[in-house]
Amino acid sequence: MGSKNKLKRFKENLNFKNLFQPERDELNKKSFKLRGKWNKLFFKNNNPIILELGCGKGEYTTTLAKQNPDKNFIGIDIKGARIWTGAKESIEQKLKNVCFIRSQIELIDKLFLENEIDEIWITFPDPQLKFQRKKHRLTNSFFLAQYKRILKKDGFVNLKTDSEFLHGYTSGLIEGMGIKPVFSNHDIYSNNNAPEEALSIKTFYEKKFLESKKITFLRFNFNKHE
Repeated sequence: MGSKNKLKRFKENLNFKNLFQPERDELNKKSFKLRGKWNKLFFKNNNPIILELGCGKGEYTTTLAKQNPDKNFIGIDIKGARIWTGAKESIEQKLKNVCFIRSQIELIDKLFLENEIDEIWITFPDPQLKFQRKKHRLTNSFFLAQYKRILKKDGFVNLKTDSEFLHGYTSGLIEGMGIKPVFSNHDIYSNNNAPEEALSIKTFYEKKFLESKKITFLRFNFNKHE
């Protein structure tokens, strides 16, 4: 994408009512006005809130929102030119149960209060294969602690990835925490018991992955122990 198109999208992002771009200082001071008040101030209902982390263009976020009008969806990504796509599509399709946040995911506990979120989706994140990049993996110990804090007691984390490494890495971490997965499979499109929402949505990149790779899926709850 050219720099002119990116600048145009960044400018349009400023006017989207369903896209929030809080400053890092604002979040570090825990003064973000929607923290703990997403249902009351934005969605104006008491429906469950589901997050997609590293949402990219928001394909999963917007499709889940269309499939589940009785739930609220929030996509989070730091790439403004990508997140523009989901925000614009949601406005054009008049989706009232979806919005987006441009922010670093490590600040997620500054965006939401404890027990505010019902479910988390992590779809095709960069596995950060090099050891020195371990701190950036979205399922490392630091991030898992953040997710546990903002999730309700019965809330789930869903990891959908083409990376066998990331699937195994995450499985090992939760096993070390004494957590038994609700569902775990290394080839969901060959599994008759895979959750429908994991099968029914295929992003642009997933369709490319399917040509040469198997798609894995892991679902777990922090309170379901061995």
